[in-house]
Amino acid sequence: MYKWILPSLSEILAENQSSVAECSPAKAERQWRVSLAATEHLLLNTLAGASVDTTQGLVLAAPAPLFSQPKLTQSLQTVTFTAKPFNPLALMPFQMPDVIVSVNEEIAPHESVLPLLAADPLGAEQFCLVFTDKFRLVLVLATHKNGKKTFSFSFEPEVVQQAWRSLGARVMLANPEFFARLDTLVQQYSPVAPDCRIIIEFSQLLLQELTEAEETKDSLIGTGDKEDKENNPCPTLKAESPNPDVELLQAFAHEVRTPLTTIRTMTRLLLKRRDLDASVINRLKIIDHECTEQIDRMELLFKAAELETTTSAKSPKTQLTPMSLDQVLQQSIPRWEQAAHRRNLTLNVVLPQQLPTVVSNPMMLDQVLTGLIENFTRSLPAGSHIQVQVIPAGDQLKLQLSPQFGCKDSSKTAIPATPPIRKALGQLLMFQPETGTISLNIAATKHLFQAIGGKLIVRQRPHYGEVLTIFLPLEVSNKHKLGAKT
Repeated sequence: MYKWILPSLSEILAENQSSVAECSPAKAERQWRVSLAATEHLLLNTLAGASVDTTQGLVLAAPAPLFSQPKLTQSLQTVTFTAKPFNPLALMPFQMPDVIVSVNEEIAPHESVLPLLAADPLGAEQFCLVFTDKFRLVLVLATHKNGKKTFSFSFEPEVVQQAWRSLGARVMLANPEFFARLDTLVQQYSPVAPDCRIIIEFSQLLLQELTEAEETKDSLIGTGDKEDKENNPCPTLKAESPNPDVELLQAFAHEVRTPLTTIRTMTRLLLKRRDLDASVINRLKIIDHECTEQIDRMELLFKAAELETTTSAKSPKTQLTPMSLDQVLQQSIPRWEQAAHRRNLTLNVVLPQQLPTVVSNPMMLDQVLTGLIENFTRSLPAGSHIQVQVIPAGDQLKLQLSPQFGCKDSSKTAIPATPPIRKALGQLLMFQPETGTISLNIAATKHLFQAIGGKLIVRQRPHYGEVLTIFLPLEVSNKHKLGAKT
């Protein structure tokens, strides 16, 4: 018996699976997180080599967009469902009668937000439906009235189709004008049974994510010297009760990121209109840029907090694979230059003749490097010059950030500068009173680089201020192929 006029996604999966056991919220949420991570890796592998200019898939998700990797955000169309009251005017409290787009008007399929009715029990579920040419997948995390949670997923075409029919009926109720367009998008991806190799690959990715989580849990619970065990008769207490500062940061990052994502979505919907004045378009682009920048910052803070709760002295690294540094830098350098320009700084990047393949985490390297350079630029006075130099260093690649104050010619001696004053905020953050900047502290930043296979060294040098050096391991076949160019 359904709880409502339409079945929820968890009810559909429960009907089609032999058993979906209720468990503690922490366990179910962990299953949801590792499954999403495995899905993201599967999508990245599946879409590898595909052009970002063409749409490669569709994602229906709640309560917020689930994938942040640029490759996926550019290749996937996304529709987000929310049970919260949806009022576009609440996002823009000033009057712009010619600009406001209602939720039923001109909804763009690339990134859209659709409401759920208040009485709909689907509002208590987090879900993700993925449609691609190679597979369909549904994942659901449901919260029950007794406080228990359940997680389930399915690749079965008929189960995913039932899940879509249930969602589609809801769209008909709340947004009938959008249903036809959304249904057309879904039908582009035929419900064929996935290749068994895809199921095997997902299982391997899932196992890898679960294994890393288990190893981390064991290291948190089982490590420690004899003195620690004597002083802490309940060694699991530390793992079950993480630092409140870290928990607060995780909650803060999530709460900031979610509304910013909604604002950015609405801004991009407005930018698709053709009747806007040029000045309005420019301001909307500024809003979009600022939202994206802050979303990326919150994502980095959240990852740092997550890493802090799941690492120990001998923590396992995230998934490391050979990757093209050239591709990362092509995407990153324009953003670095833009960040420097906004603060009246200049930036020069010196690269080797041939950029090598490094071993790191493709999903995190760009975010961590961009976050580091963003914080670096915030700590420098106007008029400073930054040199980013990438050079081979044995079996590693060295990326060094060196500031020079008050001069743009790297051949001149830099003017001495007073190091910026920084104050600690809890376990992971630091505050710069002169600029009001809050950023990750050095220890947390080093942990992020360790997680992606790299190493960060910070040195204070007379007349040059703070110099940051990042080392990334080279792929074996690339260790002896580098020449130099400026």
